[in-house]
Amino acid sequence: MLNIEELKFDEKGLIPALVVDAKTKKVLTLAYMNRESLQISLEEGRTCFWSRSRQELWRKGETSGNIQKIVSITADCDKDALMVVVDKNGPACHLGEDSCFHNQVFIQENYQSFSMDSLMELIEGRKAEKKEGSYTTYLFEKGIDKILKKIGEEATEVIIAAKDKDNQETVYEIADLAYHVMVLMVEAGISLENVRDELASRHVIDHKVKQEKMTK
Repeated sequence: MLNIEELKFDEKGLIPALVVDAKTKKVLTLAYMNRESLQISLEEGRTCFWSRSRQELWRKGETSGNIQKIVSITADCDKDALMVVVDKNGPACHLGEDSCFHNQVFIQENYQSFSMDSLMELIEGRKAEKKEGSYTTYLFEKGIDKILKKIGEEATEVIIAAKDKDNQETVYEIADLAYHVMVLMVEAGISLENVRDELASRHVIDHKVKQEKMTK
């Protein structure tokens, strides 16, 4: 574990801190810390930065309430930059955006990014504004019984593909199952955050159980 004295602050006594969402891994903001703000962050467990424009310390969320609880702080290989992983409460950007990085400058033509969060947003959009000809819209219109029936069918297909040791087909069927489960989640009002939190709590419990077994 590094201590503050091993870090390399610039000529102004600052070190850049890239803030990352612990759950989504999205980059939230780039801020700066000096020794004092870093020490405060470590002591309080929440982000505190140095404002270069105001020339003063500022605790994130002090006025907005959008506090960032620190999960971990890691220095880069040169020890002159920090990655601060946080559990955030509300938008990171002062403009109300989830991340400060929302002004797109360039994107490769035909590039298609994917995340479970973006897929969830698309499914939620199909429920809110039903698009004609959309399969997702069709499922919502048919209701919970149809959605559950499809989940049962897809689960069976996963089992068959796995039993046949056909990995490519198994991946295909798992993707189908995951999609239909997410449709169910939206129908039932369950978020990805709910599932992440549940899995995280199980990880903690499992870790504790393993520790107990190792000490016996």
